[in-house]
Amino acid sequence: QVQLVESGGGLVQPGGSLRLSCVVSGTIRNIRAMGWFRQAPGKQREFVAQISSVGVSNYADSVKGRFTISRESAKNTVYLQMTSLKSEDTAVYYCAAAPYYSGSRYSNDYPYWGQGTQVTVSS
Repeated sequence: QVQLVESGGGLVQPGGSLRLSCVVSGTIRNIRAMGWFRQAPGKQREFVAQISSVGVSNYADSVKGRFTISRESAKNTVYLQMTSLKSEDTAVYYCAAAPYYSGSRYSNDYPYWGQGTQVTVSS
């Protein structure tokens, strides 16, 4: 099994920055893709960013140019650096993992999930 633990969420003013972390443990050799999703109150969970085991990444249009996903294999950690934050970025952010990389942006293609971390952008 695979366990994911997110951290780094909090309250930030519009225009500010946050870095989320996701530590992966368990049978990590089977993991080929990591993703970040978010869910705002009353809305469906949506794709934010993903990265393959060799560093190929892609982003939702709404965050492209503001968010950066990266991975530090030695620490089994994936990061989401968020800059120029907007109120509409407020959501619970979830880390997810999959045994293969397909470029899919569907949450159903990720079998492993963390518990989520709250990000609130407000003045």
